[in-house]
Amino acid sequence: MNSVITIGRQFGSQGREIGMRVAKRLGIKCYDKDLLARAAKDSGLCREVLENHDEMPTNSFLYNLVMDTYSFGYNSSAFVDMPVSHKVFLAQFDAIKKIAEEGPCIIVGRCADYALAERDNVINLFICGTYEVRLKHIMERFELTEQQAKDMINKKDKQRKSYYDYYSSKKWGHVDTYDLSINSSILGLDGTADLIIQYVDLVEKNRA
Repeated sequence: MNSVITIGRQFGSQGREIGMRVAKRLGIKCYDKDLLARAAKDSGLCREVLENHDEMPTNSFLYNLVMDTYSFGYNSSAFVDMPVSHKVFLAQFDAIKKIAEEGPCIIVGRCADYALAERDNVINLFICGTYEVRLKHIMERFELTEQQAKDMINKKDKQRKSYYDYYSSKKWGHVDTYDLSINSSILGLDGTADLIIQYVDLVEKNRA
């Protein structure tokens, strides 16, 4: 196993839980919220700031200026004057690259596939699910009414799509954005984990 696996996911599809199961079985790390701690440490930004702006969309800044500033580093005057949401993106972008350099792992969300686009050992996955199954899961997980759960799903998916589409050059959830898309509602957590492990094994054999 020498691949870095990125997982995009619909809200309620249990993409994080699936990533954790795959990581445990493969004996590698899975980064989700703990990526924020790494980004905070490396960038000097407060972790609470990263958490408050984690995967949040923005409409106030030009994409090109964000990427130009990334090339200059955290000490540039442009970075100092940059909106917090962009500082958070750049901190995560940088942390993702460093984590991938350290060895095989799984990274959930946060445009990881885009951040690692230049690497040749990355496998990009997308976990989706039927709306009914996702709704039931969110209602149970957060103890919400059906309408509250619907509102949460719609809001979170919209945020993730806006964030991804804004910062990356591809489209969130589109089939040609990923190497493999899986409906976890059909296979379940363990079945989806099984399929991912089989797929990774096949990809690595084909690359060898």
